[in-house]
Amino acid sequence: MTKQQLFENIRKKQSFLCVGLDSDIKKIPQHLLKEEDPVFAFNKAIIDATAGYCVAYKPNLAFYESLGAKGLVALEKTVGYIRENYPDQFIIADAKRGDIGNTSEMYARALFDYSDFDAVTVAPYMGEDSVKPFLVYPGKWVILLALTSNKGSHDFQLSEDANGERLFEKVLRKSREWATDEQMMYVVGATQGEMFRDIRKIAPNHFLLVPGVGAQGGSLKEVAGYGMNSRCGLLVNSSRQIIYADGTDRFAEVARLEAKKIQEEMSGYLNEWKINEK
Repeated sequence: MTKQQLFENIRKKQSFLCVGLDSDIKKIPQHLLKEEDPVFAFNKAIIDATAGYCVAYKPNLAFYESLGAKGLVALEKTVGYIRENYPDQFIIADAKRGDIGNTSEMYARALFDYSDFDAVTVAPYMGEDSVKPFLVYPGKWVILLALTSNKGSHDFQLSEDANGERLFEKVLRKSREWATDEQMMYVVGATQGEMFRDIRKIAPNHFLLVPGVGAQGGSLKEVAGYGMNSRCGLLVNSSRQIIYADGTDRFAEVARLEAKKIQEEMSGYLNEWKINEK
């Protein structure tokens, strides 16, 4: 999917919502455990309920890998179901890969050739040769970790060098040499508030994948106010607030209502910023 196609879908749906499929077999409604593939049954219901209000889905691979072969089958079926039934959706592998070049080549092959994701989250710590293998696939995206929402992000990402440049700023500047904003995005946590301004000074035109809204305490209003650019430039992820909003047999309907509520708020920001006119 191209940057333009993603933007057009945002404008059409009046939404920049990404639904995180952090599907934990210990948290899904108990009645689904009777299904042959409980995780896929849960995902399918969530997808059918929310697809009209979001532009992307983000399965977190750890939740599937934790179940061994059965989890990987559920993941493959989930991606295939989205592709077949909702082909306008942008599918992100939340994998946080990052290793030496030949290992990254295998990760890229698994996620782009075999599993057909649109994008993968990648850790930048090992540098250019660990990221490049993901960038040789036309139409596929790298989403590089820049400034995350977890408490420990302050341990390294905000550390400064002798010139006062913070590590996340170095990551942004250096990685712009590896790919353009047509193939690279950045992860920026919703809890970072005004620091979105600093990020936009370095990466004004890139899409930002923003986790941390909802259960982690991030403000959608702040994210939109500080992080939105003239082409929206945001994919805001919500996982637990949507998929675990209800634990009964009404879970899908409640998830739909949660997604709709977020989409309606997003529509207001798109109109406020006059994104629809661009």
